[in-house]
Order: sequence, then structure tokens, then C-alpha cells
Amino acid sequence: MGREIDQSEFSEADFQAFQAQLAQETQSLADYLNDGRVDAETGTCGLELEACLIDSAFRPAAENDRFIHQLNDPLVVPELARFNFELNTPPFPVAPKLLSALHGYLDTQWQHCRQTARQMDLDVCQVGILPSLRDSDLHLGNVSSPQRYIALNQQILKGRRYQPLDIAIDGAADQLRLQHNDVMTEAATTSLQIHLQLAPEDFAAYYNASLLASALLVAAGANSPLVFDQVLWEESRIPLFEQSVALPCFVSDSGAVVHRVTFGSDYCNRSVLELFQENLHAFPVLLPMDYPDKSQLKHLQLHNGTIWRWNRPLLQITQTGQLQVRLEHRSLPAGPTTTDNVANIALFYGLVSWLANTLPEADLPEFQQVRRNFYAAARWGLDTPLQWLDGVQACPADILLEQALPASIQALKNIGFDPPEVDYFLQEVLRERIVKRQTGARWQRDFYERNQRDSRALMEAYQYQCTQGAVHTW
Repeated sequence: MGREIDQSEFSEADFQAFQAQLAQETQSLADYLNDGRVDAETGTCGLELEACLIDSAFRPAAENDRFIHQLNDPLVVPELARFNFELNTPPFPVAPKLLSALHGYLDTQWQHCRQTARQMDLDVCQVGILPSLRDSDLHLGNVSSPQRYIALNQQILKGRRYQPLDIAIDGAADQLRLQHNDVMTEAATTSLQIHLQLAPEDFAAYYNASLLASALLVAAGANSPLVFDQVLWEESRIPLFEQSVALPCFVSDSGAVVHRVTFGSDYCNRSVLELFQENLHAFPVLLPMDYPDKSQLKHLQLHNGTIWRWNRPLLQITQTGQLQVRLEHRSLPAGPTTTDNVANIALFYGLVSWLANTLPEADLPEFQQVRRNFYAAARWGLDTPLQWLDGVQACPADILLEQALPASIQALKNIGFDPPEVDYFLQEVLRERIVKRQTGARWQRDFYERNQRDSRALMEAYQYQCTQGAVHTW
């Protein structure tokens, strides 16, 4: 969806032409894979980090055009709302110091953003859902300038026959009920999106491992407990995003309705091609742009960008004409700090490396159980019961502390990551967060309840704490 769209109205002929081109490019993808015209490296890592601009009252500041212009960094771009922006990193190849290199780059980029914002009497915030955000902030007057957002909004509403979007989320005590006539509630959700390059022959194993790991990751990284002053899920970003662009597309073999935002329909059996064939046959086209250059799989990439799997395949044709395959993990929220982000990346990298390389396909749990684990962990966090490997029932905290975290640490060291760096991010940061049950979500919720549900006081304390260290130290 980062590709620019220069129109928002389309004819039936546009959709037919795009569908035909999509079919051709899906076959081209098969040809790339069959002919071995691929980048065969596994392990290069990068990220996208969405964040918010806030003003002196800790409220969202709709200034991303001016902010991005003054920042003058091509890797910082607008997001859906004018108070959102997104940081991107270059790819970091497998190397002993990958984690510290990623941390150093992201921290420098973040400090540059903060300095630029402060020159505008603003600040920047990493959080899954901004506690000070109000439903009244989420309207098309606050949509960012790129045309693709207007086009996306129009096409999703058209696909829903212009029926309003219903937001209904139940927490342990509070509940949220509202309707929207646009997709702007999506702008409430800001995430950390991890990209891992994979050799095509590794994709299926890593994709399935990422599905398995998603429940542990979302429980350990939760940072979105509040939506419009209501205490809801530990990671309320998950249901809010899904309901913000709710568009049912097909019924899976298991009988589940699959939407545009989805955990998926099943495991990947052999190849990334399976997911793009599903894209072609099961997900209606939303944005039928015509790109004159038919050699770069641009139509395939655009269509894939309008399907928001929590674990999503990505493709790119490199300058040397080879196919590059990546896995994008999307379940984690932004923040609270750069250190927390990199610890979450280290956990993802370690978990999928361990699971992909040690679990034979026959040992995979039933897919619908893995899906249930994901939503249970997003709702209840580290202490909810899950059905884990070999039929074991345990909570995410115990699974991580007793098995998954030690295995992830060893997996990273086996790859060649620097042991002190691995121990710092996964033992000193991530393990301590789990032992203390001190996720960003838990800290926010506890502070909010202790302080008479004062969201301004929460925002002020949150912004201060983010300058003091990772969330387990708060």
C-alpha cells in the first residue's frame, strides 16, 4: 500500500483489466520460482514502525505533512491520518551485531524525529493506540494527503455496499460500541512490522512458524489496552484494525469467514505461491491501478498490499532482476521504546528460527487452534491458557520462560548472533518484562486505574517513562 495511487474512481473495465494482469503476474511469480530466478538468502531483517505526533496537551497533532517536509528523511513517510507517520529502516543482513545495528539506526532515526517535532512544539509517541485519541479525531478531514487513502476508503465502503462499519469490542469490564462511515478508525492503530527475507524454499516453514509464534509475540508485546477511555483487550489494536476495514471475502475450508484483515485461512504447505494464488482467486480487487511497466509484479504487489494478513508475504524484483521473498509479521504494536521494539524483533527472529527448524510438518497443531491462541493472547495477555505444542496447555508467560525463550536465545546464537547482544535483548529486557508481567499494556492499564482513569495523566507519565528506559524498568 506504500505505492502511490493517482485516482480514486474506477470503471468495471479497470477491474477486469487488473484481474487479467493479476493472473498473468501470478503465473510470472510461479515462473520465477520454478526457474530459480530468486534471491536465496534467509535472514536479512528490517522494519516499519508507525508512530503518532502529539501536541503539548498530549493530544494527536494533525501535522504530518509539515513534519515530514521538515524532517527530510525519505524513509519517514505519512500514514493514514495526519497525526500518524511511519519510519522505515534499510535491510540489515545477517551478522553478529545485527540487533545492535538495528537498535542504533532506529534510535538515531527516532531522536531525529523527536528533535524535529520539538522544533514544531510537538512530540512523537510510540504506542499501539494513543490513550488520548478520541473518536472525534477520526474523520476524513484528518486523512493524510496521499490519494491512495481516499481510494482505499471509497473502495472498502463500496465493497460493503456503503453499510457503516460496526466497532464492537468487549473487555473484562468495559465495552466499546460505535459506527463509522469511513475507515478512519484504522488510524488509531500503530504497529511494529517486522520484515524477514527468506529463501523461497524456507518460506513455508517460516510462515507456519510465524503463525505459531503470533500468540506468544502479541502477549509479550501488548501495548494497546485503551480505546477512547475504555479498557478493552491487552492488545485492542487487533480487533480494532480488523473491524475498521471489515470486508468479508470468502469462507475457508474449515468454515471460517475470511476478511481482508485476517489471521489467515490455513498453513502454507509448500510455497509462497499458494498465498498469492489465494489472493488471486479469493480476494476481490480493491484498487485496479494500471502500471505501464508489467515486468516488476507491481499489480501483484498492490493487490497483496490491500490484504492485511497478520503474517503477510511480500515480494520484490531486485535491480538484478531476481525475485526477493519476505515475511512481514504485523501483530506487534509500536513501542513503548526503541529498546522494547528491538527486543520484540529479537524474540520474533528467534522464535521463528527455532520453530521453523525443529518442528516437522506433522507436529503442527490444528490451524484453528493456533488462530484461537492468537486472539486469546491478544485479549488476555501473558496469563491466558493456550493449547501449545504436543497438546500442552499453558499460559504464554510459562511457555516463554520455560521453553520458547531459551530455545529462541539458542537459535539466535546458533545463527551467529553476538551472544552478549542476544542475552541483553532477550534475557535482560524481554525475560524481565515477562517475569514482572510488565508489558506496555499492563503498565498503562494499572496507571490508568490508579489515577482515576485520567488519560492525560497517563499520556504525560507514559511520555516521561519512555525517556527513562525499557518498559520493564518503569
